[in-house]
Amino acid sequence: MIKTTVKIEGMSCGMCEAHVNEAIRAAVKPKKVTSDHKSGFTEIISDQPVSVDALRRILDPTGYKVITAVSAPYEKKGLFSIFR
Repeated sequence: MIKTTVKIEGMSCGMCEAHVNEAIRAAVKPKKVTSDHKSGFTEIISDQPVSVDALRRILDPTGYKVITAVSAPYEKKGLFSIFR
């Protein structure tokens, strides 16, 4: 799996986070997406990396601006991950 961390400009409240998350879910079908308006970051967990261009196509029409996006391998860590 891939974790894509996106810097987004324009989120100012919890509803903004919800709008960004829903737009991404509708277009990318991620495993998980979370946004934080205070830091201005969104994290997307997906099978494939999501490009900056794709994110801009998704979010520009909604009024939010994608500044950067960085993808890296992601491994879920949990209580029982030490036994793997």
